Amino acid sequence: MRSLRSRLIVAFLAATVLPFAATVWVTSSLLDRSLGYATTRELDNASRTLERTTRQFYQRERERLRSDALAGSVPEEAYTRADMANWPASVRAFWESSEAEGFELAGPGGHLLEYMRRSDDRVGVYTRELGVRMRELSTELVRTRSVVSQADALDLRRGFTLTLFVLLALVWLIALVPIVIVAHRISSPIRQLTGGLTAFADGEWHRRLRPTGDDEVGRAVDAFNRMADQLQRNRERLVYLTQMSSWQTLARKTAHELKNSLTPIRLTVEEMAARQAPQDRAFVDQAVQIVVSEIETLERRVRAFSELSSEPSVTPAVLDVNALAMERVALLRTAHPDTNYAFRLETPPPTAFASADLAKGILTNLLENAAHAAGDGGSVLVVTRRSRGQVEVQVHDSGAGISAAASATLFEPTITFKKHGMGLGLSIAKKNALLCGGDLMIIPGELGGAAFQMVLPAAGMLAAETA
Repeated sequence: MRSLRSRLIVAFLAATVLPFAATVWVTSSLLDRSLGYATTRELDNASRTLERTTRQFYQRERERLRSDALAGSVPEEAYTRADMANWPASVRAFWESSEAEGFELAGPGGHLLEYMRRSDDRVGVYTRELGVRMRELSTELVRTRSVVSQADALDLRRGFTLTLFVLLALVWLIALVPIVIVAHRISSPIRQLTGGLTAFADGEWHRRLRPTGDDEVGRAVDAFNRMADQLQRNRERLVYLTQMSSWQTLARKTAHELKNSLTPIRLTVEEMAARQAPQDRAFVDQAVQIVVSEIETLERRVRAFSELSSEPSVTPAVLDVNALAMERVALLRTAHPDTNYAFRLETPPPTAFASADLAKGILTNLLENAAHAAGDGGSVLVVTRRSRGQVEVQVHDSGAGISAAASATLFEPTITFKKHGMGLGLSIAKKNALLCGGDLMIIPGELGGAAFQMVLPAAGMLAAETA
């Protein structure tokens, strides 16, 4: 009884039961009074008199039509056997009956009387207007006699009351059906919305509701889905930034410890090289070169850790993302001359409101990774577009792509021992995108390889808020 549908149905019942009972009582009282003024015997006498009169009228008209037909005062319509395929059904039935003559009512309601006579090879038909619809009159007489017979056998007051009750109950039930349907349509989306809110509050962050229409409830469902999307994105961003904070602390400590150890190691190795004996010069020089090279590699990692642990300043400004994308590609063309770059830029150019330095760093990292993945002769596609108050910049490559397992941990800081890779670039890029109020994600590629999408706030929204 707590549901909205049950309450609507109960409200309908409460609003209609009393008027329904009052209508039955008033109508029954009126029927009792009206039936007291008329008797079935009077109706029976009237119907019998009308039946005799109708029969006499019909017999008289038949005789008159026969006499006039024999006297030739009524025109004849002849139907020959040669044209039997076109005979009316009544004429064909008369011919098949083998009778010498016959009468038939014709016309709408039976207002025409036809007299038919047979000869050897044809049928003559004579027609007269009766002025009375005999077939309808006969039907009404039969119905009246039936009503009189039923009235004699039944209690009219009880029958009328029962009929009235059944009709009113039927009308009431017919009115109840749309109420139940409307109540279900109103309550079902509300129950769905309540269930979605409960599930979302219990931690089902991916729970979304099916759209129900364009009314108030439908707009509430759409608002819930948009709110859930935004909350989930904010939650994921908060979780990522929290993880990044832990990783930054670890990176800061690691960088400090490595830096403290690398400096004396370099100085010691250089001192050993300076004091070496002349006969061991070649071997020691080679060993020193190897050690110094590895120390430089470790120093690069220290700088990467320092960059990860740092908190860059965020000074948002209006950015033309089309110009930014073309500038970054022009900068990298010299480093990757064999890479084929293509653009699909939206016009007019979309503008974002973000830190120019951070956006350039993110886009440079994505383009550099795409060029390495595509290889010599490969292709890189840059796409810009607006979407729901945001600006999207996509970078697609024709490389080997990224597996599903790798995608799950793609933005987590890792340590790689590749010659030119630190394993921290995408982590730093995603952190900087979040600091700009946007995001960085992997999307399906259009060139068969990997694809990344940088999302930044549109200039028209956050610029006004900041101002």
